[in-house]
Amino acid sequence: MEEKILEILEEHCEEALDYDGDSMMEDGVIDSFTVINVISDLEDEFDIEIDAKYVVAENFKNKEAIIALVQKLLEE
Repeated sequence: MEEKILEILEEHCEEALDYDGDSMMEDGVIDSFTVINVISDLEDEFDIEIDAKYVVAENFKNKEAIIALVQKLLEE
């Protein structure tokens, strides 16, 4: 699962894989358009729905946060 998430991230923003800070959006690594595309691909790949309440900077601050979000949604 983690590998597939990283593949999706790489497809939309290769820089996200090497980023080790705390806010990809604030640091200009990804923008809202990229987040929407990543969300769409994650929903399709894992057959989940990422509700708008989860689309916050905290859940997309780095690749680890995105992986944690998907794991949480898969467990629900």
